[in-house]
Formats: sequence, C-alpha cells, structure tokens
Amino acid sequence: MLMQVTALATASILEAAPLSTSRLSLLVDLSSLLAREVDFDALLTTACERLARALRSDRASIWLVDAESGELVTRVALLPEVPALRLPIDRGIAGYVARTGEVVRVDDAHSDPRFDPSADKATGYTTRSMLVAPIREDAGAPIRGVVQLLNRAGGPFDDEDERYLTALATQLARAFSMTTLRAAEGDNPGLVLQGPFNRIVGRSERLTAVYEKVQLAAQTDATVLLRGETGTGKGLFARAIHVNSGRQARPFITVDCTTLPTQLVESELFGHERGAFTGADRRVPGKVELAEGGTLFLDELGDLPLDIQGKLLRFLQERSFERVGGRQTIRADVRLVCATHCDLERFVAEGRFRKDLYYRVRVVEIELPPLRERGPEEVEALARHFADHYATVFRRPAPRFTADAITHLRAHDWPGNVRELEHWVESAIALAPDGWISARHLPARREAAPRPPPQDEAPPSGRHSLIDAIPASTVGRQGDRPLDGEVTLPLTLTLDDAARRYCEAMVRACDGNKTEAARRLSVGRNTLARALKGKAHE
Repeated sequence: MLMQVTALATASILEAAPLSTSRLSLLVDLSSLLAREVDFDALLTTACERLARALRSDRASIWLVDAESGELVTRVALLPEVPALRLPIDRGIAGYVARTGEVVRVDDAHSDPRFDPSADKATGYTTRSMLVAPIREDAGAPIRGVVQLLNRAGGPFDDEDERYLTALATQLARAFSMTTLRAAEGDNPGLVLQGPFNRIVGRSERLTAVYEKVQLAAQTDATVLLRGETGTGKGLFARAIHVNSGRQARPFITVDCTTLPTQLVESELFGHERGAFTGADRRVPGKVELAEGGTLFLDELGDLPLDIQGKLLRFLQERSFERVGGRQTIRADVRLVCATHCDLERFVAEGRFRKDLYYRVRVVEIELPPLRERGPEEVEALARHFADHYATVFRRPAPRFTADAITHLRAHDWPGNVRELEHWVESAIALAPDGWISARHLPARREAAPRPPPQDEAPPSGRHSLIDAIPASTVGRQGDRPLDGEVTLPLTLTLDDAARRYCEAMVRACDGNKTEAARRLSVGRNTLARALKGKAHE
C-alpha cells in the first residue's frame, strides 16, 4: 500500500549542496527538488539531509500523515537502522504536533512527558533536544505531516531556528501540492500516498512489479525497452528511470521516431556537418551529442527506418558515430531508453525491424499494463489526480466528483489508456466552473471501431479502405516515370496488412519519396501513413 524503501543514490543532488548550504538557498531549492519525477524516498532523504546541514542538527526527519490510516509515516528520516517507521498519531511529540498544529521546542526530550522513547530503543540512538513543526499551507490549513530536528550541535534550538523551521514547513506543504502526494478530501488532514514516483499514480499489483523493475534498472546503465499500448505512460517511466539514476543531473533528450521525416532521421540523431546537404549552412549537433552524459529516450522505436536501425545498432555496440557529411568518429557516453507499442517480434519476422537491433535494445524489458487491467480504483485515483492538476491550471475551485461521474469513469474500458482519461478529466474541469464534476461533464462512452472484415467480405456501406481508393491503374500515367516490379501478397493477409505491404512496395519504388508514392496511389499523405502502420481502415 505504501511506498517501498529504496536505496537509490542521490549523490549528484547532494554534491550540488556544499556543507555550508545556507538556509535561504534551502528554501529556494525545495520546490524544484519536490517537483521532479524522482523516487519519493530518495527525494525526502535529500530534503532531510539538506535540512540537517542548514540547521546544524544531528538528524532530521519528515513524517507524513497517511490520510488512509491516520498514522504518521516515514521511510527515510536519515535513520538507516530502521528503514521504515510508522507512528500512531496519538503518540510522541511528532504525534502531538500533528494533532494540535503547535510548534514544539524541547531542550531535554526525556524529561518531556510527550516524548516517546520507542524509536530510540529500536535504533540505539539517544535523542536530547528536539524542534518539531507542522507541515501545512497556512495556519488554518489541514496538517499534512511534521518536520522534526534532533540534537542541535553547539546547544539547544533557539527562536531563530523555530522561525526558520516554521517557514520551511509551510514551504514544504506548498511544494507537496506540486507532487503526486494528493491532499486528503475536504478539510481532512494528511496526504494520500499514491505511488513511489512523483507524477506516476498507481498502487495496483501490476504497477508494483513495474516500479520494482524501474528502481532496479535506474541503478544501472543497461538499455531499457518499455513496452505497452499507446497512452500507458511510457514517457513518464522513461523519465523516472533517468532522474533516479546517477545521470539525473545530465540531459534527458527525447526523440519521437514517428515525427521524423525519413530523409532527416540520421541528421536528427547524429547531427550533420556544414555542407552535408542542401541547406546545411552550419554544423548542427544531433540528439545523441546533446544527451552526452545523460539519457536518450527513443519513443516509438518500431517506426525507425531500416537503414537508420543499422546506424543505431553500431552506436549501441561501439558508443560511437559520425555526423552526416563528416568523417570524424565521435564517442558519446549516453544511456539509451526505448519505447514502443508495436509488435516488434512480428516486425522482425516480416523484415521490418533488424533482429540484431531487437536483441540489443531488449536488455531490460518492462511491460506497462493498460489502464483497463489496473482496476477501477486506479481509474478513480488517476481521475482525482488529474482533476486537482487541471483545477489549478484553469483556476477552478477544488474539484469534486459526483457519484454518477465516478460510476461513468469506472464503467469505461479506456482504449486510450491514461492519456484518454487525462483528456476526459481536462474537458470536465473546463466544463464545470463550480468544481462539481458530474457524468454530464464527461464524454459519452463510445464503442470501439469494429475490426476489419475478413478478406472475402466487402467493407460495410459507407466505409472505404485504402485499397478502394487506389484506381485500377496507378502507374504509367502521363508524366509519370514507369515503375517496375511486382508485389506478391499471400491470401492469408488481412486487408490492412495487404494495403501496408502494397504501400511499402510503392514507397520503395519511389525511392522512399512518400509524397510521390501517395500521389501515384491517389491518396493523401496521412492516408498513406496510416496504411504503412497497418491502419488503412481508420
């Protein structure tokens, strides 16, 4: 239910904060720390480390009020002896502060009747002085947790320490609103702990297995292949791998392989020299160079052209490349994370994806489950998360879902996955200015488009395939250069696959010029693009 403890390194963050870290810089840096897509345990560990340094304390800890159990929870707290602690809210000085909202300063903890010595007994640590403040947005807001300092060096905590910690606790509460730690409903205290990674919501069994793989992969430089349907959040998990790795301080560069024109793919990835082609008036670095020391994320790898697949394979094997038009071999220290929704195994069998590259990118394979397999509880949790976000963006009141809206959301099978749900909620927030979201504010559920008919059946009336759009003779028209060659199509193919193979042959015959191929087929470029992806009926 709660976030697992991890031992992810945070060295690059800590190295950026010298021992003389000022109190002011800690306040300034806090929001940017908490807004990142990092592991929450690593994030809170870093915040506690910086806080202890700034206030010259032996230890610091952040306790969060778990809105579901009402307990105080900490997994970090700079207490390596006990990696995870849970504290009833009616025990200890931390519990007292969480209940009352008072700031407590104690010079001799063991003489205070509110002090709970159980943590000291469990760890062997001796607590002497304490300074504890509630984490909340303002004096009248619900309490989200407490921040506590133990054993100040050079004497007891003073008034200045108390004022500073109170201000920092307020900043912490506001920063939490920028993360996936969702506030409890209404005026109830606490936070809902939705998952171990910021901006990724989910605690289902399927996602727990994904989290474990992501956490382990992040500790290495192994190539990762993220697989899953469109809209499952592959980009978010790719970024989570990066920012929880030792490369987090270096660039995270994304390349969407579906948007790159065939003629420019190599230049986009590896850059080009001046004069390499018409219009190349200067040297331009590619995405690989820009990702030096960091992570290169190749989204929709299955759409990468075959000739570029060979160059990518060489880069993976040797970590070297040449710019287009250049002769100098350049080495790059780059970690590769790839994603695809395609059936790469089928692509390999059909010769559309290199087998050697397939095995190279499939080092650590992580399958992301579709939303329909994560359960209705996660649909509701995600909907509330997106509602909170877009209410802030659109400056709407705090959002509330009616019962019929929740029923409507839970009943949908979400073919577009998390992305579809996000767009539904964004629309609802825009259409509900008072913050109350009912079923009438949500899009109507629509049936999925029917599958393509068998080959011996005609398409339903009113719907035409790409094949229907191709005239009986599409070659040899006046002004066209005659095209040679034949296309052999097995009778076992579906109509979409037959159209795809025919279009691929036409593109090859036109020397890769998709505009010319579309013209000869008498269809638009978008129609040709869909057919090349096996979606001629869309």
